[in-house]
Amino acid sequence: MYDDALDDDTDDLEALLPPSKSQRKREATVLQELGEQLVKLTATQLKRIPLPEDLLAAVRLAQSISQRGGHKRQLQYIGKLMRQLDETDIEAISAALTTMQITRR
Repeated sequence: MYDDALDDDTDDLEALLPPSKSQRKREATVLQELGEQLVKLTATQLKRIPLPEDLLAAVRLAQSISQRGGHKRQLQYIGKLMRQLDETDIEAISAALTTMQITRR
């Protein structure tokens, strides 16, 4: 009985706290990897994904950068733009990418 009450209090406290730095890094890495998948797409495939204009421009720029360092910096910028999106936008992009990958197989 006492343990259940303690567990409930701990869950409530965790819900109030902001995510840890490690959790934020994991989330940022996932979004950057999603951005890397976008960069690998062709222009025709990109048109089928619901992207904001600034993100689409950043992806197209990353596709044109051949230098490794510059390309990596651009991918980091794409990750930053992805972190600024709403959760629903990220889910829509992810779903479109998943659908596209399934149809390629």
